[in-house]
Amino acid sequence: MRRSVAVELFLLRKRASTWILLGIWTTLATFFSYVLPYVDYRNGEASAGPGVVPLEDLVPHSFAGHLSEGFPFFGGVFALMLGVLALGSEYGWGTLRTLLVQRPGRLRMLGAKLLALGAALVPFVLTVFAVGAVSSYAIARGEGAEIDWPSAWLVLRALAAGWLILAAWAALGVVLGVLSRGTSLAIGVGILYALVVEGLISAFADQVSLLQPLVQFFLRANAYSLVAGVGATTSGATGNGPGAFEGPYVAPEQALLVLVAYIAGFLVLTGFALRRRDVT
Repeated sequence: MRRSVAVELFLLRKRASTWILLGIWTTLATFFSYVLPYVDYRNGEASAGPGVVPLEDLVPHSFAGHLSEGFPFFGGVFALMLGVLALGSEYGWGTLRTLLVQRPGRLRMLGAKLLALGAALVPFVLTVFAVGAVSSYAIARGEGAEIDWPSAWLVLRALAAGWLILAAWAALGVVLGVLSRGTSLAIGVGILYALVVEGLISAFADQVSLLQPLVQFFLRANAYSLVAGVGATTSGATGNGPGAFEGPYVAPEQALLVLVAYIAGFLVLTGFALRRRDVT
């Protein structure tokens, strides 16, 4: 198993798509979390209304919670694509049969890929937080604000929450890749689910009371609730953008359990489909 995981990590590291997704995700996270809000602040638009990030959210004291706002939706979409490519691309390239011939079994091959995928998500969390820390420090120095970093425990909790959220979305991508036996349809269905199904139902939850209990068990609602427990504000989640979310929120403990349940359910479904269905 150790050698299988090492091979899968080598494969993920050599794929250009892994680095492209990491680069785009880091760039967009930095742009929407720091560059754009800081430009608005410098242009005197800090009091322009709801959805505008105040300066106190851009300084080092708030960087852990502020960065966590991008994980439930934007980071999740990139993790979903990474999960689809991790296994769905084997169908597209026709290499899955070769893998199964050379290895002991389907579930062991799947386990190695999942462990490698989980390890590959770590740089997707650490890189964003590292760049965010540098950005918040630069803004604080430029504005003459006090440089007061959050506690190590809070940062560690934010990192763990970010990884768990990405892992849930990546697990969804894996199961979609296996069920569709490819990548294009799986990515399209995943993004459609994130934007249309969860997005629209969450938007109408305030108007239709019957939808609120359903929204409380959505992937994105529990992800936002989890990061809210580590200091994330709602400034980046409000508005009319695709990542807009205004509730309902649940307790962080429930959010943690629901996300773990999503991961377990997605992986069990993936293992069942991979084991029972033909590879072609």
